[in-house]
Amino acid sequence: MTVDHTSPSRAVVEATGLVERHVADLDDPVAFLGAQFDAGLAWVHFPEGHGGRGWSRSAQAEVNRVLSEAGAPDGYARNPIGHGMAAATIMAWGDEAQRDRYLRPLWTGEEIWCQLFSEPGAGSDLATVRTRAVRDGDEWVINGHKIWTSMAHHARWAILLARTDPEQPKHRGLTYFICDMRAAGVEVQPLRQITGEAEFNEVFLTDVRLPDTLRVGAVGDGWRVAQTTLGNERVAIGARPEPREGGMAGLTAELWRGRPDRRSHGLHRRLLHGWVSAEAARLAGERLRQLMEMGAPGPEGSASKLAFARVNQELSSLAVEILGEDGLRFRDYTMTRPTHFAFFGKDPTWDYLRSRANSIEGGTSEVLKNIIGERILGLPREPAGDRNIPWKDIPR
Repeated sequence: MTVDHTSPSRAVVEATGLVERHVADLDDPVAFLGAQFDAGLAWVHFPEGHGGRGWSRSAQAEVNRVLSEAGAPDGYARNPIGHGMAAATIMAWGDEAQRDRYLRPLWTGEEIWCQLFSEPGAGSDLATVRTRAVRDGDEWVINGHKIWTSMAHHARWAILLARTDPEQPKHRGLTYFICDMRAAGVEVQPLRQITGEAEFNEVFLTDVRLPDTLRVGAVGDGWRVAQTTLGNERVAIGARPEPREGGMAGLTAELWRGRPDRRSHGLHRRLLHGWVSAEAARLAGERLRQLMEMGAPGPEGSASKLAFARVNQELSSLAVEILGEDGLRFRDYTMTRPTHFAFFGKDPTWDYLRSRANSIEGGTSEVLKNIIGERILGLPREPAGDRNIPWKDIPR
């Protein structure tokens, strides 16, 4: 694909024109996001006809800025797994029929996606997944148990990693699928979190039949396909475009300004440290997006996600301390199953509780440190005695 290094000014003109033509649809997310996709302003670096223009990735920041200032709907919040992981994977590894079928309703949020990767015995070491996919003619029969699946209760489709050849070493016997969450044999059960919500789920797959047309990439090549998903996941979490003093940094600073009665030298020092850390992470994320002009996300995405988790946890903790006794008052522990995804922004106490998951989801901080050490710093790889033996022979 030839990349058109479009000037930011052209991106601004195109985005402004989109808003002017569809101003009546700003309060209708599906209609506006559909128009944005059709205009090629969804993922501008994608090819024409698939939500893009074949432009440079950098033009997307200007498009997003214009749309945000106009009050346009945020598709990521409606469908974070679809936007942040599935789309890039389908674009990179899917066939033309899959791109035509899934990308537009994924972008508009008409079809929500979830991620069937982690299992009770395969989280940090994802390559040890036990969910089996056995071929039966033109279909695959899936049996297994997935866990920590965000928004599975609301999802129409899932990206699924399953083992198709237990005779191969753990990284080589995997295949990647699109899973129909409405298929017979798919059961979703809520996992209640510390916030009271059940955003996470566990998913049981019992004799689920998927046609071979839902396979993404070659049989046995699932680990390489999954690396595209994981790389984009870490960028989506840790390097989303944010304005200065955006995200948790902005929420905490606003809280500080509104509570002069709670100010102290110690809290002020922590706020300044957190603000600077957030700004450094934001600029590093901008640099990462520039590097992505040259290809798919690299291991630098792990550093951005690691920084996001640390900064978000520190700032959300500070916000609760600024509130003092009020920070102990939580609005409600009634179990709910949300329809939209959020890392923060509901209230300071919820933000603090939700942030505890940041160092686990999208790759644990410990695993990301290993990736940074091995792939960026060039440190020796951790010993792994099971890397080259058949998966079926790995002790469990």
